[in-house]
Amino acid sequence: MNEKDREIAEVLVDFATALESACVNLKRYVGDLLNVEDRPVWDVDKIKWIKAQSGKGEYERADAEANKGVVDFDNLVADLKLHNGKLSRLGFFYWLFEQTETPTVGRKPSKRKA
Repeated sequence: MNEKDREIAEVLVDFATALESACVNLKRYVGDLLNVEDRPVWDVDKIKWIKAQSGKGEYERADAEANKGVVDFDNLVADLKLHNGKLSRLGFFYWLFEQTETPTVGRKPSKRKA
């Protein structure tokens, strides 16, 4: 990568970071306007996901042991508990496994009906 490409890449990363921050602030502002209770905030890219297979097909899972100390995993588990163990967000369906010793989360792409 030449110097010019590196500079462009750095500018794009800075721009993406600023956009991410603006989105978080906008969500908080709109939530305040609507008097919405703060939900736990989590970023799936900070969670370690492991590919898995079940009788229903492929999915990914994340467990507490592999994500020890990862606040985003803890927040995802808390958010799932607020939604009775299941929720859809950003094109994925997430669920909390019920019969595991430590919290374990599964995810798979959402099925959208046309």
